[in-house]
Amino acid sequence: MIVLGGGSDIGIAIAAELVARGAETVVLAGRNHEQMREQALEAGIGVRIETVDFDARYPENHVGTIEEAFTLAGDTQAVVVAFGVLGDTASYEANPALAGGAAVTNFAGAVSASLAATRALARQPRSGALIVLSSVAAVRPRANYVYGSTKAGLDFFARGLAASVKRRGVRVLVVRPGFVETKMTRGVRGKLVGTTPDRVAHDIAEALEGRSTVCWSPSILRWLSIPLRIAPDFLARRL
Repeated sequence: MIVLGGGSDIGIAIAAELVARGAETVVLAGRNHEQMREQALEAGIGVRIETVDFDARYPENHVGTIEEAFTLAGDTQAVVVAFGVLGDTASYEANPALAGGAAVTNFAGAVSASLAATRALARQPRSGALIVLSSVAAVRPRANYVYGSTKAGLDFFARGLAASVKRRGVRVLVVRPGFVETKMTRGVRGKLVGTTPDRVAHDIAEALEGRSTVCWSPSILRWLSIPLRIAPDFLARRL
């Protein structure tokens, strides 16, 4: 399996869960090779671990990175798109370039990497799955609307991609977790239903066993998202 954003807490947790269910090689794609290896070992990933350079901000390099990762991984059951930046509204409004950078990483980078990954998956005898980390924040504009808009764009793209590549035997699973306690969210107070990287990883693995195209984590968010969609703006921004 391949994790794009191999240094993310969720990416490592997903790798550990899928290794426990039979994955034999993990390729971690990111910027800090030593850190990614250390995180993988700390998570108890005991299979062969490889690392490759990956930077979401440079889509022109993504095809080469994906091809290298597939060469190292061999027959790949899953590619995980697990990178992104959170940021905060005050910083984005004070520095528009920072907001643009978040859009490049969270949306443009994910689009490029996902297209490269699905093309590579489709070439395999057993095509495999692309797992795209969206967010419940994609459902409705809220306080951190810059982050939410990047996830909304990614969510829309991934669902369209799922329909497009299905005929080639590639599955796309869109994951919408609630507030996840990770190093990226440290210091941020979660307002919606919270979860953990391990819980998200478990829910993803269970979803892969079925035929779902969207995985809510925890599953109750599927129903809680309904009032979120129809709530007045002033209330939605407080949730």
